[in-house]
Amino acid sequence: MTTQNNNLTLKILIGVLAALLLILGIFTYKFYNEEKQNKAILQQEKDLIESELGELITKYDNAIALNEVMDDHLLKAKERIVVLLDSVKDNDANLALISRYRREVGKLKKERDRLFKLADSLTTANTQLTTDLDSTSTALNQTIILSDSLQTQNSKLADIVERGSALTASNIKAEGVRVRNSGKISGSTKASRAEKVRVCFTLSPNKLTEKGDKDLFVQVINPENNLIGDKISVNFDDAVLTYSGRNKVFYENEALDVCVLVDAAEGELVKGNYVVNLFSGPKMISNTQFELR
Repeated sequence: MTTQNNNLTLKILIGVLAALLLILGIFTYKFYNEEKQNKAILQQEKDLIESELGELITKYDNAIALNEVMDDHLLKAKERIVVLLDSVKDNDANLALISRYRREVGKLKKERDRLFKLADSLTTANTQLTTDLDSTSTALNQTIILSDSLQTQNSKLADIVERGSALTASNIKAEGVRVRNSGKISGSTKASRAEKVRVCFTLSPNKLTEKGDKDLFVQVINPENNLIGDKISVNFDDAVLTYSGRNKVFYENEALDVCVLVDAAEGELVKGNYVVNLFSGPKMISNTQFELR
């Protein structure tokens, strides 16, 4: 009996082990297939991310070719995409990396939309500014140039204006004035009575211009072709500007009325026509003329 019982027990154990091995084999095969499917899905997601990044790079290349205003910003954004694409290609697909790359792709797409909208707005602004520049070219051609450095700045004006961020001015007016003992300023059209020159204008609103302090300079040239006023020279990167008077204002992208009072030495205010040039830093942004009788 004991031998029969042992044989029976052994058969039962062998049967149980065989069943366990069969179940383990089934689960191993199932897990293997699932892992294989997961790897295939992750690889497909990786390939999709690479494709999306490649499309982004192509779109940036096209935008860079068409838009000179935003070249630097677009190039930097494209470089970040190229670096990310190289990273995707160099790493094996896994869930953590795919999730991180998917988040990065989402951020890059949002940045692309923002940059492309900004580029479109700059292109529209440049077109309008080019039209405005053409309408004022006749008046600008009559401006008296004092030096070769000023001629260089004038030639650069069109390029700066086209880039959509330069200050512009409108409603510029100049007149001779007297300052009474009370401090009241009154206009005078006679050279014999005028003591100073007052130049007033409006800085135009421009959302593309950086907010902050802006140095504004005025040149007043009398009928004898002499600069009157302070006659102080200021150095810029590639130019020297000699001005009659200056004013520093804080610009907040909205229309701003500004006046500059120019002192005149004895004998500088004579009869005839005066030329007035207005500068923002080294760049001329407007001009006008007035007469003293």
